[in-house]
Amino acid sequence: MKKHLITLCVLAALLLSCNNKNGDKKVATENDSIATEKQLSKADSIVNRAIEAHGGKLYDNADCSFVFRGTKYRFKNDGNSFTYSSEVQKNDFLIKDVLINDTFKRYINNNLQSLNKEDVAKYSEALNSVIYFATLPYKLQDTSVNKKFIEEITIKEKQYDVVGVTFGKDGGGKDFDDEFHYWINKQTRKIDYLAYGYHTNDGGIRFRSAFNTRVIDGLTFQDYINYEAPWGTPLKDLPKLYEQGKLKELSQILTEDIINNNK
Repeated sequence: MKKHLITLCVLAALLLSCNNKNGDKKVATENDSIATEKQLSKADSIVNRAIEAHGGKLYDNADCSFVFRGTKYRFKNDGNSFTYSSEVQKNDFLIKDVLINDTFKRYINNNLQSLNKEDVAKYSEALNSVIYFATLPYKLQDTSVNKKFIEEITIKEKQYDVVGVTFGKDGGGKDFDDEFHYWINKQTRKIDYLAYGYHTNDGGIRFRSAFNTRVIDGLTFQDYINYEAPWGTPLKDLPKLYEQGKLKELSQILTEDIINNNK
């Protein structure tokens, strides 16, 4: 009887120890989650919500095609890997560019071309730029992106969070010193306006206003009216100039004939 009593006491102690450990693990997990949330900056939180509103995790395995200015583009994501491609017919030549992560190749009439480093950089940047804008704000979660909360403002009686973005040298491309601003609608969490300043080809300032917003199989696609402002205009001043009609319209950025290749 005494042995049984001792055995029961040992089992009770073990169970209590296990329960305490499980409880400690649960508390630790909850504390880790709280700590992770606290570590996110206000800009990171705003951008993360915007990504979720535009499509969220659907981007991770998205495979879509679209036409932009007569060229057919395709982006295929597979977790941290991606394949971007473009295809256009110019006279008797079918030109196809393919960017798989950091590897770029150009084919003309299905024949692989030998390119120098300058051409590889130029063509890959051009391809990446089109996909970048078409899938905004998805790439704003990349490690090369530096985000900063700028302010809250009102544009045409709607409330916006303004997030500024710059890029690090590693992974930021040759135009890593470009500066971007995104005006994210506080109600819809979507990007209604964006602006950027660039330094290549004597530099320039652009402001874009989104329209024709549509959701295709969970992913948001938008077209933009592209405006120009004088070089040196602060990006944060552009919405006021836009409301006053002082920006010059340059073009329209139209993403057409969108196809979900996963269907």
